[in-house]
Amino acid sequence: MMLSILYEDSEIVCCLKPAGVLSTNGPDGMPQRLAAQLGGRPEQYRTVHRLDQVVRGVMLYARTPEAASRLGAQVMDHRFRKSYLAVIRGAPPEKNGVLRDYLARDRAERKTYVVPAPDRNARLAVLHYELLSQANGLSLVRVSPETGRTHQIRCQFASRDLPIAGDRKYSTVPADYPIALWSGYICFQHPGTERTMEFAALPPAEAPWDCFSASLAELRNQIPPQPAPAP
Repeated sequence: MMLSILYEDSEIVCCLKPAGVLSTNGPDGMPQRLAAQLGGRPEQYRTVHRLDQVVRGVMLYARTPEAASRLGAQVMDHRFRKSYLAVIRGAPPEKNGVLRDYLARDRAERKTYVVPAPDRNARLAVLHYELLSQANGLSLVRVSPETGRTHQIRCQFASRDLPIAGDRKYSTVPADYPIALWSGYICFQHPGTERTMEFAALPPAEAPWDCFSASLAELRNQIPPQPAPAP
């Protein structure tokens, strides 16, 4: 299946990652797929930020070592902004909120846990959320993480009995659709021109997203125009 390319130039590529595909180098990973579709070698497509293998949505790749270094600095300095859309089971207590937890990773289980206090294995995780809509016992939320811990969004919501719909690792509720977590928006400075770049995309009209068609239609009107390639 061909990747949806939102933008490309000599320094960066912005695209939509499908579910089930590694965001990093690996068998049939995103760099391999980009190289097959756009040309070049997989190692020429450098991962700027990661998505869980099961998660879909907007991703950015650098095409040169210099671009990767400059974009990596933006990520470290929190100048690289991103937000997600998620469908969670239940409803958060507030329309707008901040979740703060210490998260520890169990590498054997490949799972993240909330722990009561920091230690050498636990790191602070912070995210902001906005409740957009509710339907059928589900809630549509927009999530903006301050930190980028492994499985952070999935773990933090699940720890509050608000698991993401379709999440087979952090939820015990069966579902016959993919996890409803979508990388919806990124904003950064172009590593070459330094102009502000914004990219956004909405999830497909399938379960459970189709419960929120009206809200997603409103979000579609807010999507910024995709920037034209640099001359």
